Amino acid sequence: MFNQALASSVPIQGTAVAARWDGLYDFLLGISAFFFLLVVGAMLYFAITYRHRPEKKTTYFTGSHLLEAIWIAVPTLLLMMIFGWGYSIYHAMTQAPSDAYEVRVVGKQWLWTFQYDNGKTTVNEVYVPMNRPVKLVMTSEDVLHGFYIPNFRIKQDVVPGMYSSLWFTATVPGKHQVFCTEYCGTSHSGMLAKVVVLDDAQWKAWNLNRPIGAVPDVGLEGVAEASVAQSAPAAGSLADQGKAVYEKKGCVACHSVDGTTKVGPTHKGLFGSKVELTDGRTVIADENYIRNHIENPQANTVKGFNPVMPTFKGLISETEMNALIAYIKSLK
Repeated sequence: MFNQALASSVPIQGTAVAARWDGLYDFLLGISAFFFLLVVGAMLYFAITYRHRPEKKTTYFTGSHLLEAIWIAVPTLLLMMIFGWGYSIYHAMTQAPSDAYEVRVVGKQWLWTFQYDNGKTTVNEVYVPMNRPVKLVMTSEDVLHGFYIPNFRIKQDVVPGMYSSLWFTATVPGKHQVFCTEYCGTSHSGMLAKVVVLDDAQWKAWNLNRPIGAVPDVGLEGVAEASVAQSAPAAGSLADQGKAVYEKKGCVACHSVDGTTKVGPTHKGLFGSKVELTDGRTVIADENYIRNHIENPQANTVKGFNPVMPTFKGLISETEMNALIAYIKSLK
């Protein structure tokens, strides 16, 4: 009965991790109810049993080391179990599979833009395949935003000037509501989006620019719809668009894509590699490193090269940056 009542009050479980979080949440509610009844019951028992009566003198207690050990050990063990349980779920949430399908997300007042490897761009709706890991690589054009999908039980801050990410494997087809959970200005409550989870046939049709049919909302019906726009299919993949940016911004003048050394280091095989800097640090060339190197090159000079690269901060839009990074990632 308790589980049925709880199930009716929370969103559906759209991912496996949602079920794991709900299991922990059920346990916390159950143990809270147990100790509430235990404490209140004991309080009522003692208040009645040991109430003041002139004809009876209360027995004097000096304490019990066993009782003290029990009420220290039991809560400690419970808290350690809860910590381990929660950490195991959190660790699984933060370690995206290497073969996850990547979508680049840009938040700005007050909408979400999604870029795909095939070159498509959508606004306020992100299309993903069912039963396949999906990784969202996110940044903001202006202020702090929060990307929250209640049905999936996942949430991640979206921060200007850097990349954050989250991943999921959607198990329920349909449209799942997205909210912004960081106050970001006047229309914060209207910064809505949908995760559109497609089955295999619909996913194939969507990638071929064919009709996918009606896709129903899954849970949280009645939430106001955000405006949705979808661009025409791009002329090339996201990496192809990044190559055009690479050439347009003059990256080819100082960096090679075939392994040869120019004024700057080659970008072939850069992504995911270890890079040694002139200040002695060794860093992993992920999305944030590449972005920081483009915007703050003097702070990230590669060992063996002179700090001559100018900053491109403010000269490359977020969508161009996503395309540029996608191109550099493709140079293996």
